[in-house]
Amino acid sequence: MKDDQNRGLTHFDQSGRARMVDVGAKAETRRAAVASGRVTMRPETATVIREGRAAKGDVLAVAQVAAIMAAKKTHEIIPMCHPLLLTRIEVGFQVEEEAVAITARVENRGQTGVEMEALTAVSAAALTIYDMVKAIDRGMVIEAVRLEEKHGGRSGDWQRTAH
Repeated sequence: MKDDQNRGLTHFDQSGRARMVDVGAKAETRRAAVASGRVTMRPETATVIREGRAAKGDVLAVAQVAAIMAAKKTHEIIPMCHPLLLTRIEVGFQVEEEAVAITARVENRGQTGVEMEALTAVSAAALTIYDMVKAIDRGMVIEAVRLEEKHGGRSGDWQRTAH
């Protein structure tokens, strides 16, 4: 990768090879990130989840634990992520008529942000929901996994704007 293509991509060195960013000189600050996503499904599937009637158990309780575990292990599955001491992980679900909306808020006090941890939490929750009820609805779609906001760090705060 040439230098002009490399600007702003901190996970590449001068020769274009992947590297983990050195955050050792960065100040520790409070950092937070919120991510969201959805699993769309048939209305009957949403009803099974809402009423807690899935054969494998409480779908949202299992998805919540999966999200928390995934956030804590993000560095093990995303190659350039640093292992972080997370201070807070909150996961929420809204069962809608034909979907489950998922949100995750992750916080730490550290030298690098927690955006990837929030996105990983949402992704793991969505995959778990799919796994828990796939026997009744293989046509579910995991969609719109995205960062909603981030706070802290050198780049400051960012929030998704409505389109």
